[in-house]
Amino acid sequence: MTQAAEPTRTVIMTVDDDPGVSRAVARDLRRRYGASYRIVRAESGESALDALRELKLRGDPVAVVLADYRMPRMNGIEFLEQALDVYPDARRVLLTAYADTNAAIDAINVVDLDHYLLKPWDPPEEKLYPVLDDLLQAWRCSDHRSVPTTKVVGHRWSARSSWTREFLARNQVPYRWYSCDEPEGRRLLAAAGQDGQRLPLVVTPDGTPLLAPEAPELAAHVGLATTPTADFYDLVVVGGGPAGLGAAVYGASEGLRTVLVERSATGGQAGQSSRIENYLGFPDGVSGDQLTGRARRQAAKFGAEILTAREVTGLDVSGAARIVRFSDGSAVAAHSVILATGVSYRQLPAAGARDLTGRGVFYGSALTEAPSCQGQDIYIVGGANSAGQAAMYLARGAKSVTLLVRGPSLAASMSSYLIQQVEEAPNIAVRTRTVVEAVHGLDHLERLTLRDTASGLSEVVDTQWMFVFIGAAPLTDWLDGTVLRDEHGFILAGPDLTPDGRPPAGWELDRPPYHLETNVPGVFVAGDARAESAKRVASAVGEGAMAVMLVHRYLEQS
Repeated sequence: MTQAAEPTRTVIMTVDDDPGVSRAVARDLRRRYGASYRIVRAESGESALDALRELKLRGDPVAVVLADYRMPRMNGIEFLEQALDVYPDARRVLLTAYADTNAAIDAINVVDLDHYLLKPWDPPEEKLYPVLDDLLQAWRCSDHRSVPTTKVVGHRWSARSSWTREFLARNQVPYRWYSCDEPEGRRLLAAAGQDGQRLPLVVTPDGTPLLAPEAPELAAHVGLATTPTADFYDLVVVGGGPAGLGAAVYGASEGLRTVLVERSATGGQAGQSSRIENYLGFPDGVSGDQLTGRARRQAAKFGAEILTAREVTGLDVSGAARIVRFSDGSAVAAHSVILATGVSYRQLPAAGARDLTGRGVFYGSALTEAPSCQGQDIYIVGGANSAGQAAMYLARGAKSVTLLVRGPSLAASMSSYLIQQVEEAPNIAVRTRTVVEAVHGLDHLERLTLRDTASGLSEVVDTQWMFVFIGAAPLTDWLDGTVLRDEHGFILAGPDLTPDGRPPAGWELDRPPYHLETNVPGVFVAGDARAESAKRVASAVGEGAMAVMLVHRYLEQS
């Protein structure tokens, strides 16, 4: 007879670095709420975040988080700001001394603080419980339904398993990973009637087993929208990187019926960055996942539809309509289109690299693989900011990280602040004028052949991990014959279309193209896919907003 699972209890979390205060808060909470809620206590912001992430993966709901303001390393406001990304619906309370009330008031705008409590809170019947009663009632009345956890069973060196984990993580879908070699993984495979010959197995929140699903099937079963709710919109945004998300936020917030179409996961290359430290307003840095996750929620808040796992294959013009066609034969039409397709990492030309992609060779940060790299020797190919950010992140747990740079130094492509960090990291080495000549391994990466381009000498090194950042190519082939591009595939727009002052061939309007407008009226471009763009997150977001302003101007004159 199978025993029923213990019902999940909603969590109230308290965080304070003073053990005595921490125990006192937890004691008062248990006295009043212990019968109905699970009280979780932590003594640092870092350990509390770890606990929140674990609760999130299990699908446990969190109703209220109480954090002390004066904690070392990470104060209460900084902790609550990061907790907001994990549990955006949890009510947030800051515990402060009288001298810190101004900071608490400021936090209302920074982290959308629900309440602040002055220490001491005695008697709790007057100062603590009434506040929490109101917050818990408000939380219960809101839409805080937790999403049961998706389960993934796979093999460590399965490229398809790696892709599935990355897809779910980048789309912020909670999941639990089980190796096919561990007991629970074998139990899940047996329950699904599988022998493990084909992986991964994905068990969706409702218990549906999917065997090596493609992106559209996986997205549909884990709660991601894949089908537009209408046939016609004011604006279709193609691509969900910073430029596309910026366009979606500004388009929807300004009254345009907006749909964003993304083939994989929102965030683009920026979403894979472990740390962005030069983005305005984040002096301590922010991960790409945090930044783009907030932008996605912001776009949805204003009413933008976000479609995932939809590959765009064509763009047609039919009168005033701009028609975006999908790979499955369906289409969606709009008055205007913003192309924010971004770029993809170029493939490493070394022999053997293609066969071992996803099995030790990864393009981009592949942050889901980082825990497996602990204590390992890691090689990173590339010398731009994305490579440097990945090196700094992976160096936290790696035995060593080696940056392989084709050029004579990092100065040509990496920001100076990042170069300084790399040079100061004790376990990061930089090898300039070095390329990967060959990649070796049977079922996974085992060795690399490196060649010094100055001396011509080659060397074989042992490693199981290589991350590649060697420039980017625009994802614009599907626009061939419709939208003008340069010789590298980047989209031409505005002044770049009319270098001699004359409109592009086929242009029928009595005005020149707007700044971000392509040779097709009403079709605009923003971000890295545009020729001569700055290739920075801030400029991409700005271009997304600017493109929406030009869309309004176009619609007013149409």
